[in-house]
Amino acid sequence: MLESGALSEAVILVGGQGTRLKPLTCYLPKPMLPVLNHPFLEHTITYLKGYGVGDITLALNYLPEAIQGCLGDGSRLGVSLNYAVEASPLGTAGAVKNAERYLDSTFAVLNGDIFTDLDITDMLAFHRRKGAKVTIALTRVDNPSAFGVVETDSDGRVERFTEKPGPERITSNWINAGTYIIEPEVLGYVPENSHYMFERGLFPLLLELNEPVYGYPFSGYWLDMGTPEKYLCLNCDLLLNKVSNHLIPGLGRESISCGEDVIIHPSARVTGPVVIGSRSQIGRRASITGPIVIGADCYLGEDAGIEEAILWDGVSIGAGARLKQCIVGTSCRIAGGEQVVDCVVTQGDSGLPNRGRLRVD
Repeated sequence: MLESGALSEAVILVGGQGTRLKPLTCYLPKPMLPVLNHPFLEHTITYLKGYGVGDITLALNYLPEAIQGCLGDGSRLGVSLNYAVEASPLGTAGAVKNAERYLDSTFAVLNGDIFTDLDITDMLAFHRRKGAKVTIALTRVDNPSAFGVVETDSDGRVERFTEKPGPERITSNWINAGTYIIEPEVLGYVPENSHYMFERGLFPLLLELNEPVYGYPFSGYWLDMGTPEKYLCLNCDLLLNKVSNHLIPGLGRESISCGEDVIIHPSARVTGPVVIGSRSQIGRRASITGPIVIGADCYLGEDAGIEEAILWDGVSIGAGARLKQCIVGTSCRIAGGEQVVDCVVTQGDSGLPNRGRLRVD
C-alpha cells in the first residue's frame, strides 16, 4: 500500500513507569508527565496533527484509565483517538498488533516517551520512494551503548541491528529513534496475543526474509525523557525555544506566560523564561529565575527563590526556601528556609516529601 497522499494513521506506544522515573510515575504513566503544564502525550498528539495525522491509536498497558479519562475521544485536541488496551504487556510489536483493527493503510508508530521535531512528511516521502515495508527513523548519538544501533548500506537499506552493544561491538553511532513508518501487511508476521518486539523480533525477521527495511537519518531534535534529568532538560529546552512547541506559542528566553488568576506580588522578581499555571500565587520578594515551570494552584512564600525547576500542581514553597535544579511533585510542601538542590521531591505515603537525586550516573 504505497499510495500517494499524506499519512493519516498513527500508533503511539504508551509505556509504563520507567525505572528511573518511578518516583514520579507511581500514579501516572510516563507519557502523562506534565511538560509545560500539559501532559506529554498532548505534545505528541499535536505534533502528529500538524502533519495531517487525524486518526491516532494509543497502545496502553499501565494505568490506562488515567490516559483515557484525560484525553477522551481526542476531539479537544482536534483528532480522533482510539485505544488498544493490553491485558498484559505485549511488547512494542505486539502492542501494535493489538491495534491492528484500526490500521488499514500506511501508518506511523511512535514511542510515547520521545520528543522530536522529525519531519514525518519527508520521512513518508523517503519511505515511498524506496518502496519500503518499514522505515526506521535514525538519530546519531555520541554513545550508542544504551540504544539499538542500526547499520545501513549506501542506499539506506538496513543491513543489521545490534541492541545495546558493548563498546567492543559498536559499529555505528546511528540508533533507532523510536519512530517508524510501516505498511499494514507487515503485521501479518507478528503473532497474536504474544509478547513480541520490533527491535529483537519483527525487524530482524524482515531482514532474514529480504523484505525492504530502510533507515531514515535525521539530525533534528531528539530526546528520550527516560530519566528525571532528561525530563527537566526537555522542559527547559522548550522554554528556551531550542525546539518548537505547539501548545504555548511565543516562548523564549525572556518570555513569561501566566494562566488565569495568577497573583504575583509587585515586589517579586520574575526572570523568564517562565510558565505559571492558573491560580498560583507568588509572594512578597520571591525570586523566580527561569527556565521554570510552575503548575496550577502553587504557592511561593515571601523571600523564597527557585531557579531551573519544575513544580507540579498544588506545590507550596515556604518563606525563604531555596530550590535549584529540582522537580517537585504534586501537592508537595517545602518547609520555610529549606535548601533543595539537584533533587526530585515526591509525596510520600506518610504525607511527608521524599527526596531523590535528580542526576543519574
